[in-house]
Amino acid sequence: MARGIERRSLIQLAGAAALLRSRIAKAQQTQPPAQPGQPGRGPGGGRPMGLGGHTEAFPGPDRRATVAIHQGEERRKNVYNALKAIDKDLKAKMAGKKYVVIKPNFVNTQNQLAGSHADTMRGILDYLQESFRGPVVIAESSAGDTKQGYDNYKFRALESDYAKQQLKLIDLNDEAKYERVALLDKDLHIVPCRIAARLVDPEAFVISSAMLKTHNTVIASLGMKNMALGAPLHQATGETPRWNEKRKYHVGLRQTHYNMMVTIQRLNWGATLIDGYEGMEGNGPNSGTPVPSRIAIASTDIVAADRVAAETMGIDPEWLGYCKYSGQLGLGQFDPAKIDVIGAKVADVKKAYRMHPDIERELQWQGPMTEVPFNLGWTTPISDRKLA
Repeated sequence: MARGIERRSLIQLAGAAALLRSRIAKAQQTQPPAQPGQPGRGPGGGRPMGLGGHTEAFPGPDRRATVAIHQGEERRKNVYNALKAIDKDLKAKMAGKKYVVIKPNFVNTQNQLAGSHADTMRGILDYLQESFRGPVVIAESSAGDTKQGYDNYKFRALESDYAKQQLKLIDLNDEAKYERVALLDKDLHIVPCRIAARLVDPEAFVISSAMLKTHNTVIASLGMKNMALGAPLHQATGETPRWNEKRKYHVGLRQTHYNMMVTIQRLNWGATLIDGYEGMEGNGPNSGTPVPSRIAIASTDIVAADRVAAETMGIDPEWLGYCKYSGQLGLGQFDPAKIDVIGAKVADVKKAYRMHPDIERELQWQGPMTEVPFNLGWTTPISDRKLA
């Protein structure tokens, strides 16, 4: 299944170069980066900023999105009920699919607070038992040892508990089937990256089973982050020399958001399920502290799901570059006026999560781009230029 960079990936990156040139040119405007407490706005709380912290933006999609929030005191039931609330949307997208892939979050295989819970899987599988006829796989590409995560988080019992669904646990690193996507490196050069083939398989219905967590680079780890940074592979067990494609995303704040968007474009999306029974604040996504939000969020719109999830954490969605970019490219609905929240209300479940200690630095992606030299050909200092 491994193959070279596909034509559509090259087309995406051709557009990427033009977009970046435009952003670099406009970055010399005087708009300062957003600050915590006054996110996404200029001095004095002016107009909301658009793409990359500027007023110009791509138009988003016109279609409406539905996001379900269910709150309760049992994780498994919360997950099931959130999915059941969007049953019509899910069945429409699952129709004709040959199998389901559940993509959990194993950024850490030792700390349960940082990893997907087995009862989250049970809630999803309970719903699928009623709604989908076909095999189901749980597939992950952990930054560490995926199989260790299955052991430590007690996922092994799921295979026997849901044998009628032909459930299998798969380590995507060991499976070693991949396609390539083209990313930008720290020098804004194009580099190929291997991502898990199952997560781009058009015959699969893929559910991103994420969590509510703060993050040390992109502010929050939610549905899209779970897939975009779970898709890149590293070497299979025992394979040498060591290699890790996930490192290609950590090459600069702006590149991380942009590379996530490029990957999100390439992935095959079915639905997002975000388990917020016990979220993580502070030093996420690995070593933060628990927040008892006691909710589950579900949607077939990946952008709307993350936007609503961020709001339940008290995070301004404008801070999430990868989410906003994806909405602007029409991959989902970012406009709150076009998102219908059903079940619990955001205002009723909202908790102010403590941000990562590096939040000030994380938000610098919104401000002027000063990380690269001025363009060749200019004879006046950057500060003196008058750009149209």
